Amino acid sequence: MSAAQQQADGAAKRASGSSFYAAMRILPRARRDAIFEIYSFCRAVDDVADDGGPRDERLAELQRWRADVDALYAGAAPPRLHGLVEPVRAFGLQRADFLAIVDGMEMDVVSDIRAPNLETLDLYCDRVASAVGRLCVKVFGMEAAVGEALAHHLGRALQLTNILRDIDEDAAIGRLYLPREALHLAGITTLDPAQALKHPRLGKACAAVVARAREHFRQADAVMTRCPRRTVRTPRIMAEAYKSILGRLVARGWSAPRPPIHMSRPRLVWIVLRYAFI
Repeated sequence: MSAAQQQADGAAKRASGSSFYAAMRILPRARRDAIFEIYSFCRAVDDVADDGGPRDERLAELQRWRADVDALYAGAAPPRLHGLVEPVRAFGLQRADFLAIVDGMEMDVVSDIRAPNLETLDLYCDRVASAVGRLCVKVFGMEAAVGEALAHHLGRALQLTNILRDIDEDAAIGRLYLPREALHLAGITTLDPAQALKHPRLGKACAAVVARAREHFRQADAVMTRCPRRTVRTPRIMAEAYKSILGRLVARGWSAPRPPIHMSRPRLVWIVLRYAFI
């Protein structure tokens, strides 16, 4: 296993509830290693976006990542992307999806996202989540059309769940990903994250995002029922783990204090056992 794979493997183990790690461990070795290389890339560019340093320096670093992706596809992979050479060749991973991920991280660097409109939020979700999904479904061995559909819906469902789970953490660094339309329907007009999270009708705004996430989960489930089971074991585990997190967020509610929600180990084990061997 390469150094990047070892780093990603360790990071995945520490992920919230270890749902990512558990889902990917059931894959055959070559596919699992490819996913961990993709994950390593995503973590590296995400770290740039969340670093907190000067914006111009972070933008310059993201541009270097774009140049490195271009070099990878030109046959001259730089050392930090060498682990992607074989996955790109073996699974037909697309350059545009790696660049879309960088573009999504850039949206966080240009300015702190605060109550984006639904169109902007959907673009953000496509870049930071569904683009990752488009890479992963190729590794899973899914046919192109159904794989694209699954990446579209499951990526958005997972990202919207993350947004709901992380509202306090994001607010602490000046970000608010809840869509402006949902906030306005709830009577929340402030764009200040800290003030929005104190609003007594925050729950109504969050409920609108919950509904969107659940619809994307429903659409993702419909796609997976049409696929060979062996190709969707891993995404099914991810979907069920995140549905559980979403359900626990709803049950907890949105009033402060909001204790963090994580996937319990027994629940995760049950999900893995249920879907890993179907």
